[in-house]
Amino acid sequence: MVTSTHETSHRIFQDHPEVLAPVFQALGLEPPAKAEIEAITPDATELKPLERRVDTVLKVVPSDGDGFLLAIEAQTKRAPDKGVNWAYYVSYLHAKFELPVLLVAVCRHRSTATWAAGPFECRVGPWATQVTRPFVLGPDTVPRITDEAMVAREPALATFSAIVHSESEQSDAILHLMARGMRSFDKATALYWSELLEIGLENTPARGMWRELEKMVVTFFPGRGTVFEEAYLDGKAKGEAEGKAKGEAEGEVKGELAGKKQAVLRVLEARGLTVSDDVRERVHACTDSEVIDTWLDRSVAVERVEDLFAEE
Repeated sequence: MVTSTHETSHRIFQDHPEVLAPVFQALGLEPPAKAEIEAITPDATELKPLERRVDTVLKVVPSDGDGFLLAIEAQTKRAPDKGVNWAYYVSYLHAKFELPVLLVAVCRHRSTATWAAGPFECRVGPWATQVTRPFVLGPDTVPRITDEAMVAREPALATFSAIVHSESEQSDAILHLMARGMRSFDKATALYWSELLEIGLENTPARGMWRELEKMVVTFFPGRGTVFEEAYLDGKAKGEAEGKAKGEAEGEVKGELAGKKQAVLRVLEARGLTVSDDVRERVHACTDSEVIDTWLDRSVAVERVEDLFAEE
């Protein structure tokens, strides 16, 4: 099942290939910054009615050396059929693009990461015709954040690391480092990485802690121009002022909703998406807090602004 956590775990590589640094280092390849990387179609469907789709496929063209494909799969738990599917993905992509394929599995759980490393074999008796061995990005291969300066220097890798280690014993310390490191961000950057991290932590206890730490990021240095000072808090204050005449409680609720609406629009703008007047009016006209929460979660992952309102 596709969830926001699942999407975050592989889509981050499309916009921020620098997160692949541990893979390149382990394999002795050039750093991602020196290679040309582009996302290509993840569709591995044949003419027959059986759909197969890789989470993310990237084409890597090093400045010196031969190109290859990266097939990235986000895996939250063991799946009996994954060995067969992964073997198919590698064979199909190799045949279609005539490039070697490196399969990368992203796992948050250590037990899942151990399983995902394989090998997955197509075997008859003692003979293995095909062997699939994914490269696993998990708690043992992704470095933990130990310095808040890393958050400001490498926000993509820091955010990804915090997600991968969200169920480790060091999770609390990592999230506190993330919060302290984000204090130096400008308003758009703070909102982007904060929301991306929260979605990546979707169903873990760490998400509740991060929601509290986000407030610390906002209020630690008043007047620093953090994103919530101009988006969430400004919208909240306006909503409270407008609702005061109808009672303090109603004003507070209205202010909370106004802040979320402003945050939705700010995330979209921070990601470089064009927000039309119609979209702004639709967001501001919404009075359902749950719908706004859904839009806020989607705003960090949608490829088009129109996808914000999908399935409504």
